[in-house]
Amino acid sequence: MPSAPIWLFTGPELGQRKDTVEQYREKARKTFGQTDEYTFYAGETRIADVISLLQNASLFAAARFVVLRSAEQIKLKTDIELIASWAAETAKQKQTDDGAWLILESDEISVDKKLENIVPKENRIIFWEMFEDQKNRWVENLLKKQGFSADPDAVDTILDLVENNTEALRTECSRFSLCFEKNHRITTEDVEAVLTRSRQESAFTLFAALCGQEAAPERLSAALAILQYIRHSKESSSVQLIAGLTYCFRKLKVWHNLQKEGKTGDFDLKINGFAGKKMQSQYRSAARIWNLFETSACLAQLSRTDMNIRKTGKSTEDTELQLMLYSLVVHKGRQTELHNR
Repeated sequence: MPSAPIWLFTGPELGQRKDTVEQYREKARKTFGQTDEYTFYAGETRIADVISLLQNASLFAAARFVVLRSAEQIKLKTDIELIASWAAETAKQKQTDDGAWLILESDEISVDKKLENIVPKENRIIFWEMFEDQKNRWVENLLKKQGFSADPDAVDTILDLVENNTEALRTECSRFSLCFEKNHRITTEDVEAVLTRSRQESAFTLFAALCGQEAAPERLSAALAILQYIRHSKESSSVQLIAGLTYCFRKLKVWHNLQKEGKTGDFDLKINGFAGKKMQSQYRSAARIWNLFETSACLAQLSRTDMNIRKTGKSTEDTELQLMLYSLVVHKGRQTELHNR
């Protein structure tokens, strides 16, 4: 029996995971020609609606290509049964001009076991963050492709300053092409000038401000200033901003669980994405601000804000984001009276 057209991509390595999804998207286009493409988030979209879309042929396209993110939130028995039923039925069908592909994505390492078992083993991939030695080689090769070489200390500085995933590294390192001629050898001073002094604010710098060592009012003030900068920049998407913060708080949840289990050695920290000393210091500071329960509350607040913005549109976007930061800093993720307005 052929495999069901369903895949499960998990893990914190955003860049490689994103590249793989795009490879499958292109493969679907080549297989079927015209495709209708959709991206949904579990928790804000009914699974029944997603399955209905997969089952019903389009009038204008030969296939449907659906990416369902935050798959770790799919836990209801009825939802899992719907996906299982669709996958089993689709696997039985012979190849036709019509088709539907479903890719389940999660930043977590795993999802509900019953959901995971629906996906054929050969269709499951965990995208782990790179080990320390892999990161150095990856950055060196990336810079080489851009026409640069780099001092070893410069590479280490890049890795200290940039979030540990290839998507963030690729984005940040692309700035060197705007600042230097080809064949330039990048130094630590160059890295600091490009990535620190003229550093673009992002969800990751916003998280760094949220978990600084200052008192709550100062952290909130700094976070609101960064938010304002982001909202006036080209990278002003609230969806991307919330997704980035969600990624950071999920990592904080992993940090808490490692501490709870006594897995605090360098090896355990590295394989779970906490390789750099700067990153370890940041999450150690964050853990002092939000305990495990509060971290879950922050994740819930981020999800609520995302859903509120999608429902109400751009008219309330800035207000919702400001209230979100207020909740994260002052109320540690708990809903306030303003949120219940």
